[in-house]
Amino acid sequence: MRPRAWCGVLAAVALSTTACGGGGGKAERTDDGAGAARAGFPVSVADCMGAKTTFDAPPKKIVTSNAAALELLMWLGAGDKVIGTGFPPGKGTLPQDMSDRAAKVPVLGRMVIPKEKLLGSGADLYIDSFSSMKNMGKAGDAPTPKEFETAGIKHVYLKSTACAAMTKSARTDLSGVEADIEELGKVTGTFARARELVQEMRKKTGAVRDALKDVPADKRPSYFLFDYDASTKQPMAVCNRQVANGILTQAGARNVFADCDGDFKPVGWEDVVAKNPDWIQLAVRGRGSEEADRKAFDDAAEFLRSFPATKDLKAVQEGRFLRITSQRTTIGGVRSADTVREIAHTLYPDRVK
Repeated sequence: MRPRAWCGVLAAVALSTTACGGGGGKAERTDDGAGAARAGFPVSVADCMGAKTTFDAPPKKIVTSNAAALELLMWLGAGDKVIGTGFPPGKGTLPQDMSDRAAKVPVLGRMVIPKEKLLGSGADLYIDSFSSMKNMGKAGDAPTPKEFETAGIKHVYLKSTACAAMTKSARTDLSGVEADIEELGKVTGTFARARELVQEMRKKTGAVRDALKDVPADKRPSYFLFDYDASTKQPMAVCNRQVANGILTQAGARNVFADCDGDFKPVGWEDVVAKNPDWIQLAVRGRGSEEADRKAFDDAAEFLRSFPATKDLKAVQEGRFLRITSQRTTIGGVRSADTVREIAHTLYPDRVK
C-alpha cells in the first residue's frame, strides 16, 4: 500500500486529458465598440458567491489557471488570446491540432500560478478553475479582489468545478458544464461557437438518455470512481456536487457515494467494500503518453487485486474496470459528453454503440 499526498486530488483535477478530436472554431471579431455591441456586450457574469463582473468588450490577454480552461478557449476559438497558464497540459494530453498551439503558451506555474506572476502578467482576464475549492492547497496565496482590480485583471470562474462544493443540489447532468461554456463564450465574444459546442454535447448525451430511458434507476449498475493518485491509504470519494457525479448519472451509473453532499470527501476502504460497486473506474491522472497511462492503469488494477480489503470484491474479481483518467471525469469540458458516452457504452454495450 503506497500512501499519496492529498494534493494528488488537486493534480487529478488540474490537467485536462482529452481523447482524439477536433479543435475550436474561429472567434468572432469584436475589435471596436460597434462590434462589441453586436456581440452582446456589455456582459455580466457572477462568481461563486454571486458577485458580478462586467465586460464592455472581449478580453485581449487571458491567463488560465489550468489546461482545462486553456483547452476550452481553444475550442471556442479564443486560444490565441492566452498569454500564460498554470498546470500546463502534459505531453500527448491534447489533440494534435491543439497540442502544438498549447505548447507555445508560456507556463506561469507548473501548478498554482504564483501570485506575483499572475498580477504582473499583463492579462486583462484570469479564468480560474480552483480558487474557491476548499482543498486547493495554495488558494490562500491567490490575489485579493482589490489586487486583481489594481492590476487591471478581471477574475472569472469555471463554476462547474470551482464552485462545486457550494452548489445547493446534486449534479445529475452536464448543465453546469454547458453553462460554463456558454458564459465563457459570451465573455470572449465567441457565443455562437459556444452555443454550437453545447448543442453538439446535448446531441451526444441525449442519445445516451434515449437509449437508457427504460432502465429503472434501481437497476442501473453501481459505480466507484477510484482516484488512484489521491491516495491508496484512504480513498477519496467523489460526491454528488462534483462534475463527475453528473457524468456518471447521465451515463446510467449509480455513483456509490452519491449520498455524500459536496465535491470530494475522504472515506475508508471499509466504506467502499460496504458499497460493493458493480464497476470501478481506475481514475489515474494522465501521464502524458499512452504507454505511461497504460502502466498507471495497470498499477491501479494490481493494487485493487492485491489489497486485502478489495481483492475479493466482485468487480475486482471479474475485472469490471474502466480505464478513464480522472481529469476526464472530475473537470468539465467540451468532451465531457464523450466521457458520458464512453462510460454508457461500457455499462450498456447493447444499448449504447
